[in-house]
Amino acid sequence: QVQVEESGGGLVQAGGSLRLSCTASERRFSSSPMAWFRQAPGKERESVVYINWRGLGTYADSVKGRFSIAIDNAKNTVYLQMNSLKPEDTGVYYCAGDPLGLGTYEYWGQGTQVTVSS
Repeated sequence: QVQVEESGGGLVQAGGSLRLSCTASERRFSSSPMAWFRQAPGKERESVVYINWRGLGTYADSVKGRFSIAIDNAKNTVYLQMNSLKPEDTGVYYCAGDPLGLGTYEYWGQGTQVTVSS
C-alpha cells in the first residue's frame, strides 16, 4: 500500500505564498499522474491541478497564474507552489495518485490545512 503525506500548510495573509509537499512511499508515485484537491468548509472537494504522465499540470481556472507544480522524482515528492493567496483558497489540501491515468484516484493523503486571512 502506497503511503502519501501532505505537508506545508499553515496560516498566511492574503497575498502571501505557501508551498505544499506531497511525498509518497513509492518511487513511481511522483512520475505517475496525480492531482491536488482542496475542500473548503461546507463545500465539496474540488480539483486544483491534475498532473499528467508528462508532468504537465492542468489547473483549475480559479488558481491559474497563481499556483504551479514542481516534481522531484528523487524524493518521490510533488510540490504545489501557491502564490498570491486569497481567502477563498482556504481549505484542506489533498494529493492523490492516479496510477492508471484514468481519473481513478488512489493513495490519498490525510491533507494539510491552508488558511488565508484577509
